[in-house]
Amino acid sequence: MPPFRRAVVLAYPGLAQGLDEAESIVRILEAYGVEGRAGTFADKALLRAVQKGGFDLLIALGGDGTMLRAGHLAAPLGIPILGINMGRFGFLIEVERDAWPTALERLMAGDFWIEQRLTLDARLYRGQTTLGSWLVVNEVVICRGAEVRPVRLTAYVDDILLTTYVADGLIVATPTGSTAYALAAGGPILPPESRNILLVPVAPHLSVDRAMVLDEEASITILPHVDHQTVLSADGQTPLTLQDGDRVVVRASPHPVKFIRFQGRDYFYRVLTRFLQAHPWTQKYS
Repeated sequence: MPPFRRAVVLAYPGLAQGLDEAESIVRILEAYGVEGRAGTFADKALLRAVQKGGFDLLIALGGDGTMLRAGHLAAPLGIPILGINMGRFGFLIEVERDAWPTALERLMAGDFWIEQRLTLDARLYRGQTTLGSWLVVNEVVICRGAEVRPVRLTAYVDDILLTTYVADGLIVATPTGSTAYALAAGGPILPPESRNILLVPVAPHLSVDRAMVLDEEASITILPHVDHQTVLSADGQTPLTLQDGDRVVVRASPHPVKFIRFQGRDYFYRVLTRFLQAHPWTQKYS
């Protein structure tokens, strides 16, 4: 008896042969007795079918950006995600492109574990109106827009004033996001299953320049003081322009993102080492 009954296999839309690969995976799944459907993340009808329920496994083909899309779709539904790397380096992805037949064999045999990672709930308020809400896998960024000038952002933690940042931006990140933009901005690397929220300023100007690690129960409210363009973006999605008086509220989401893993629980540090060694600055001095 396979551990899953119905699987959806979604490829990154711009991926050459992505749909063909997805259909090949579905054929293998069906040989194991699992009902499957193949498509891309541009297939709106299929995405609606996933959102209505009925699938208990999502297989995503692409790179780390594709895994973010998969997380946005699957986390609210509690569906685990198996990532297959079709890009260059997949920090979040478990299986390389030529290894998926073996991975499916292990999956169907129940030889895997599920890693649960914290996600964030981010909401933008203007007065009493909610302008947007996002489930966030990596980070929420509030930063300057087209003008090369710092922004002023007042941050509260649990309704207690923390500070006013004068910086290029402010990142609120998950442990998953600690190896993304937050890392580039000088933040710490957190273990993937830790239950903490990161607050990291970007290029602070004569203001608090240290990252903060907050408890998962923390509620962060950010008030932008807007005298030039200031924008908000969640997981790299299309930015929204903020106005003076807007409020951005970020807290832990009740919906973790679930990744299927075959490697041991120490996999993260081995992947991290490989990731760091791939960068030119480590190669230069090694």
